[in-house]
Amino acid sequence: MHIKDKLAEAERLGKPMFSFEFFPPKTEQGVQNLYDRMDRMHGLGPSFIDITWGAGGRLATLTCEMVKVAQSIYGLETCMHLTCTDMSSDKVDKALKEAYTAGCTNILALRGDPPREKEKWVATEGGFRYAKDLVSHIRSKYGNHFDIGVAGYPEGCEDQEDPDLLMDHLKEKVDAGATFIITQMFYDVDIFLDWVQRCRARGISVPIIPGIMPIHTHAAFIRRATWTKCHIPSKWTKLLEPVKNDDAAVREVGKNLVAEMCQKILDAGILHLHFYTMNLAQATRMVLDELGLTSNGTPKQPLPWRKSLGFNRREENVRPIFWRNRNKSYVMRTQDWDEFPNGRWGDSRSPAFGELDAYGIGLKGTNEQNIKLWGEPRSIADIASLFIGFLEERLDTLPWSESPITSEADVIKEDLVSLNSRGFLTINSQPAVDGAKSSDPVYGWGPQGGYVYQKAYLELLVSPDHIDDLIRRIERDPELTYYAVKKHGDLRTNALTDGPNAVTWGVFPGKEIVQPTIVETISFLAWKDEAFRLGADWAHCHPASSPSRQLIEHLVENWFLVNIVHNDFHQTHGLFNLFKGMKVEGMNNIFEGNSSIEVISNGVGSSHCDEISVHTNGNGVA
Repeated sequence: MHIKDKLAEAERLGKPMFSFEFFPPKTEQGVQNLYDRMDRMHGLGPSFIDITWGAGGRLATLTCEMVKVAQSIYGLETCMHLTCTDMSSDKVDKALKEAYTAGCTNILALRGDPPREKEKWVATEGGFRYAKDLVSHIRSKYGNHFDIGVAGYPEGCEDQEDPDLLMDHLKEKVDAGATFIITQMFYDVDIFLDWVQRCRARGISVPIIPGIMPIHTHAAFIRRATWTKCHIPSKWTKLLEPVKNDDAAVREVGKNLVAEMCQKILDAGILHLHFYTMNLAQATRMVLDELGLTSNGTPKQPLPWRKSLGFNRREENVRPIFWRNRNKSYVMRTQDWDEFPNGRWGDSRSPAFGELDAYGIGLKGTNEQNIKLWGEPRSIADIASLFIGFLEERLDTLPWSESPITSEADVIKEDLVSLNSRGFLTINSQPAVDGAKSSDPVYGWGPQGGYVYQKAYLELLVSPDHIDDLIRRIERDPELTYYAVKKHGDLRTNALTDGPNAVTWGVFPGKEIVQPTIVETISFLAWKDEAFRLGADWAHCHPASSPSRQLIEHLVENWFLVNIVHNDFHQTHGLFNLFKGMKVEGMNNIFEGNSSIEVISNGVGSSHCDEISVHTNGNGVA
């Protein structure tokens, strides 16, 4: 969606909106940390983000990569900076093509600063001298596909302080086809508002977005103000100087000052704020909290999963439930599809899901980090305790889940904890929902005035000693469908066809029924490969001869991945009755590599090679 359209929507609704700027980090770990931060800051509800251009070499490539990831993986509407610095027209065209194929529809066209090794800015041979030339080039090549923004300087820029000349240049950029302006940072709101009036008097009518720099530390505050030559009001100096050596106090005072400035901007009718985050979250969030802009929360999502804004994916509205906790993986494994399901799930045999190795899909983090996170389990009880810790919010992630558990699970949390405590390891679930309003804070999604529904769903790892009895129990109830499979195959199911079974749907005024989440055979088999691969990756975090490695590998090689759907959406707890009286015996016994696991069977101690026995209720039924 074009930024100018988002700004028009904010004005129409009279609702303040905001956006964030990020820049490409210099290290691989820094990039991953920033992706994690961008993912979390998505929850604050920015209308868009922008990513600065790393002129030349690796950083330029990284900008394009980050735009693609932000758009497709994190569903963040992204504006890509593009500069004239060290850029021939061929390089510009390559960058624009990458933005286009990433699904990006917004560009901030800049002349750019001179490279550090040069004192003055010099045009690249075969490139562009001014931002207005870059704007014209983009318009001539792509028409209206890109919304094009340009920079505005309320207090002058590094190599030009003449305000009238800068205003002329700004007008030329707008006349060349720019549709919005983002300003240099400032701290004197009166200077900014006066400059806006002068822009309007000069005939510049496109939206103007103020650039806001939160205050992180006093030293950084002074350094940035000096670099941009922006005026610091005396009140700010008076309040910040006494606490300049106390970073926490500086952030608190700075929050109040910046929030007061922002409120004056909003009161003047300018309803969008653009935050220069410096790749940090705290100071920006503090200002947004002070303004009350985060209290509104993230706008209600249009679907029960985060939409991708990648190329050709904006209309996608159906996905398998299996990747519910691994959104990035699903997007990556399907990114080469020519079409994406809209209205119904098609045949997922063609195109196929991408191979795991081709996309580098696996467990995040180093071996040391994952051992620190999940410890060194030596028994099934140790593993179960990790799953329970996740359910009870003492752990944020598991090998099969990249994000913390949500409040949706609260209604079945006690049942899930009970299952795991008995050795049934749950990796995905949803409760039944019978007509919750689309505005419901826990279950709601989609347009206002609608109602949403869910079938109860449960996905878990099941010991081979339990699988036959569990399947017998399932097949006694005609309302239940299931799939069960081991790492190397042996698929079992009572599904009558390979077609999809909708497990989430919504009914909305003036729209056809939307069925955004399904269970389906081929996609489950694709997920099976990934699920067992994640388990294997976890095992390989540990030394080859360690009990932890042997235990997890035993589980991966021998246990079943099972999913169960209760097709009566009125039944919230019906799936859990299946497991009544069932428990993995010997859960506390230490796994001794390939030699044996101590088990208790019928009250008599025994030893079996690579087996875990089933506890029965005395009637021969597990």
